This record gives sequence, structure tokens and C-alpha cells, in this order.
Amino acid sequence: MATRKHTQLIGSLLLGVSIVFSSCNSTPKADGHNDFDTSTYENYPSFTGDLGVTYSKQATAFKIWSPTATKVVINLYENGLTGKPYKVTEMKPSEKGTWSSSIKGDLFGKYYTFQVTVGDKQLDETPGIYATAVGVNGKRGQVIDLATTNPNGWANDQRPELKELTDAILYEIHVRDITIAENSGAKNKGKFLGLTETGTVSDKGLKTGIDHIEELGVTHVHLLPSFDYHTIDESKLDQAQYNWGYDPQNYNVPEGSYSTDPSNGGVRIKEFKEMVSAFHKKGIRVVLDVVYNHTFSGDESNFSLEVPGYYYRQNNEGSYSNASACGNETASERAMVRKYIVESVLYWAKEYHLDGFRFDLMGIHDVETMNILAKRLKEEVDPSILIYGEGWNAGDSPLPESKRALKANTPKLVGVAAFSDDIRDGLKGSVFYDDNIGFVQGADGLSETIKFGIVASTQHPQVDYKAVNYSKSPWAPTPSQTISYVSCHDNHTLFDKLKVSQPKASDSELKKMHKLTSAVILTSQGIPFIHSGAEMLRTKGGEHNSYNKPDAINKLNWDWKFENKDIFDYYQGLIALRKAHPAFRMTSTEMIQKHLKFIDFKDQHMVGYIINGNANGDSTESIAVIFNANKSAKNISKYLPKGKWKVLVDGNKASVKGLKTTSSITIDGVSALVLSK
Repeated sequence: MATRKHTQLIGSLLLGVSIVFSSCNSTPKADGHNDFDTSTYENYPSFTGDLGVTYSKQATAFKIWSPTATKVVINLYENGLTGKPYKVTEMKPSEKGTWSSSIKGDLFGKYYTFQVTVGDKQLDETPGIYATAVGVNGKRGQVIDLATTNPNGWANDQRPELKELTDAILYEIHVRDITIAENSGAKNKGKFLGLTETGTVSDKGLKTGIDHIEELGVTHVHLLPSFDYHTIDESKLDQAQYNWGYDPQNYNVPEGSYSTDPSNGGVRIKEFKEMVSAFHKKGIRVVLDVVYNHTFSGDESNFSLEVPGYYYRQNNEGSYSNASACGNETASERAMVRKYIVESVLYWAKEYHLDGFRFDLMGIHDVETMNILAKRLKEEVDPSILIYGEGWNAGDSPLPESKRALKANTPKLVGVAAFSDDIRDGLKGSVFYDDNIGFVQGADGLSETIKFGIVASTQHPQVDYKAVNYSKSPWAPTPSQTISYVSCHDNHTLFDKLKVSQPKASDSELKKMHKLTSAVILTSQGIPFIHSGAEMLRTKGGEHNSYNKPDAINKLNWDWKFENKDIFDYYQGLIALRKAHPAFRMTSTEMIQKHLKFIDFKDQHMVGYIINGNANGDSTESIAVIFNANKSAKNISKYLPKGKWKVLVDGNKASVKGLKTTSSITIDGVSALVLSK
């Protein structure tokens, strides 16, 4: 049973598995195959060609890499889950540890498995790690023609424009959460197709689903894992089931429970593509949350059923290392693991037209692999593809720290961004301690942390790095390599964190803190990230870890939008402001250093700055941004250049057109103020 484990040393927590693992170092030699030295995994041969299944009406080619196998067979089935094989074909050993076979005839729609024998032990059947279509529950692969899964107009599908990476505004969603509520107005509730439906409204008449996301104004949706994961029984979708999806099973296949027919491999593929196309038509890009750092199980995973042990790192005594807190961690530095991760990401980008990837526990992966996949994505697909991840581990790893894709190693990464837990916890307190508070609740000593977040973790002469909460030096070479956020699917929602940490606060006081927090994130440099529902005070009833909780906990209740319309309008206004002013989206560290100057209020509960000139340096406009965490109002006129200022944002509203013009500047308690002149 998968569980979500909590570790106090990291910034985000991932799905764990309670399994006892056996040693993986003792792997039989490939007698009867190629005479490879398999005494260590580094000596396994690597193969650079295509693997998996290639279909044509005349014949279907099968190829897998299994250098330790002594025998491999293909089982063909009429059914995707039950029944015996109607045909068994023995594969032939081929070059560099591969096995291949071509079966004549039109196998379209048929199901298959590979079955590997190592020494005298026959392993369980597997659809193969390169499977791109599977039957119900992902146990058997399906032979399909991918061209038949393309929706109408797919060839003309275009990525929405993104001129600079810092123009991105991310919105994290779980496919089921967005439309599953009865008041979502969607017909295909909890499905990929639910996110293709336009014109949906709540019973209060407000936009829901994809129209709501478009109305909010974000540029990207970030999908929680939507590849085929283990813990949902796709044959029993009439029963209550829920999971975030951090328990990988078939990496190159969409999750069947989000489709209208998980038994037909082509349906989930087509419906996923229809969802991507629908977002693109709305001008919204699509990011996929990918979880290559671990699998649901170790010995029983598809990786181990092809090449036992190879795809995982081991401790000195031979057990699986566990930097994922999930029972295993993959070995991205090994040639065939690196090949798999890179090719899988490229497959999703090309076949599904995806626009970005978020890497779960990215610190488990090695820097070289991340740089290779980023380079290939940007050169072979689109230079504006977003690549970012959690720059931490959930535990120690045999991979040396200098080689890990950690937040601290971001300078070694090219075109890859990391989440900032600095600004996250600096704003509203640690995710691990309910009573810990941050800047917006009035905590002392966090002004430098907020400044660090404002400049997107880059080098700035006015930031005292010794006083930053976690990072004692700048870790982002450019602002596009920092993802600024305050909440996500993990841990409490923003509203729940504020409420649990300030139990005596009134609803109006909590709203003030919520708005202030959001104003910091959406006006800071870097790339802002919003947890879906934060724009309408999403709550999970105080639940800290909802990975497998019911819809009642996880769903978006669209009544919230009606009840908290002022919060939605505030987010919408801040997003429109960010889009309208390049000053909030500067593209280089040098540009931030030149144009952004902090104000010394001599008050640790106030942070402010002035930006002179926009991101292109060709504007005389000045923008002043001030955050006041004091409960009392402050007159700050003496800290600003004299003259009339247009108020764009205050503690209640945000408007590109402006709220009023004034020369006497007062900022309310627990609020933000954005001015221009």
C-alpha cells in the first residue's frame, strides 16, 4: 500500500511504499545469450537504438534490452487482463544485450507481454518498459497504430506563444480534482475529457473547469502525474478510489482511470491528446509531472522484470537505496536508465505535444542526465519548453552530492529550474510544523528571505544571504531557474496552513494574509506557481497529506469561487498586472541588479523595492512594490520619490488600470501595495 511519507529535511514529500527489498547485486550471467561480464552494472552493454514495439499491418517488431536473460518470449492475448495467450513466440538474442522478434500479420488491437528467464528462473510477465499502450490496469501492452489516436486537427495543434521562460505562470492541477465535484458543470467528471468541456458553470453561474483556468489568466497548467500509475484499480471505477499518482507503473502511457474506457489502450491516448489540444486552443500550455526517481515496487516493477536490479541504485550491502522514501530509487547515471528517461520525456513532448516537465524529487537524478534531456528537448522540440523540479531528496543516496540535481547545484544545470522552499516557508512558515509561522503571520527575522525570493534566488547586492532561512548563497544563475511558490498538492493548502498556524485569527485576517502571500509570489521575479484552488481559498479541511483521501477532501468545490470572489478577482488582477508589466518578468540576473532597488524601511516586518525601467530597459516607468506584515497601517511617503503615484494593487484589489492616484502613500496592515508613475 502506497503511503505519503514526511521527512523534515526536505521541502516536499513523495509517495512511499512499505516493502522489504532483497539484494540486487547477485545477477546470473547471461548463459546462452551474449557472453557479457555482468559482475557490476557498469559492465552491462548499452544499446543506442530503438526499443519497444513497432507496428505495421504486415508485421509487428518487438525489441527489448535484457542482457542477463537466458530466454525471452512474447505472449499474445486477445484480452487485456484475463485469459491465456493464444500465441507464444520465443525471441532471438541480438546485439548488445537486446532480444528481438518480428511477428507477421496485422496485430492491431492485440495484447502482449514479454516474459524473461534469467538463469533457470522465469520472471513474471511485463508489458515492457517502453510500452506506449496498455490494457486495463497496465498489465499487458497493446499493439496500436498511434496515428489512429490523433484527434481531429492534431497535426495543426500549435503551442501557445511563450517569448521568455519568465513569462510563464504555472497552475498545478489534479485531473480528477478539477471537475469531479457535482457543481463543476462537467459531464465527464474526473476525466481528461472533463478538461476539454467549454461553457461549464457552477450552480452559482460562475465559470468552472478549463474556462475558469483561462479566466484566471495563467499560461501553463501543471498536471499531477497522469501517466499510468499503480494504485487505482481501473476495472473497478464504480468504487471510490483516489491517488495523486506518485506510484509509477507504465511511464509512457496515460492513466486509464482518467479515460472513458481504460480497457482500450487507444482511448486514453486520444483523450489525453484532446485535453492538450483543448488547453492549447485556450492559449494555455501543458506541463506533466514526471516521477522517474522511483517506481511503485522494486523487484516486481517492469524495470526489474526485464533486467533485475539494473535500473536501481543499491547500498553497499546490496539492498535498494532509498533517497525517494519510497523503497527504491532509480540510477539515472547508468547508461540505459539515462537513455530511458531522456527518450521517455522526448516521447511525451513529441507524441503528446507537451510543453514542459516537472521532475519529482529531482535531486535523486544526476546533473548530467538532466542537462542531456534539457538540451535535447530544447533542440529537438522547442527551446521554450519548461523543465523544473524539486531540488532535494527525501533521504541520502549513493550518488555523490556534487552530481545530484539539487537546488544547490542549479548553477550546474542548463535550462533547468528548481522550486524555492526558501520563499515558500519564509512567507507562511515551515510545511512540517503546524504552529511555525512566516513573514505574513508576523514572524521576526524573515525580511532577507523575502528579498531573496523577490530576486528569484539570484545574486543581488542588497540581500544579506547570511540571514536567509535555508540558502546562505544565491543558487539560481538566472531568474528563469527559480520556481516561486507558497503551496502545492503536498502538505496543507495555503488557507489551511494560515488557519492552523493562526487559530485565533478571524476569517478577514486570514484573507489578508492569504492576499499578501499571493501578492508576493505573483510580483516576484522568476516563475510563479499557483496551487489550483488557492485563488478561491481552497481547503482540505486541515488535511496535511491527502494523497489517497476521498474526493470530499481533494475536490475543488466551485461554491468557493462564489463565496470568495474577491480572492479570485485579486489573483486575476495580479496575474494581469504581471503580464502587462515586463518589470515583474526580468530575464537576467544583471537586469534585476540594475533595475530593482530595495527600500530600507528599518522595519523587519516590511519589505519593499522600486523598479526603474521595464525588463527591456527602454521605459522610464517606475514601479514601487511594498509588503507590510505589521498589523497596523504605515505611511511610507518619505521612502518614495515625491509626486503622484497610481495605485495598481492594495490590500483589497488589483487592477492593471489602477485603483486611484495619490501623493500621500499609506499601506494598510497585512497587505501589499503596488504603485506606478
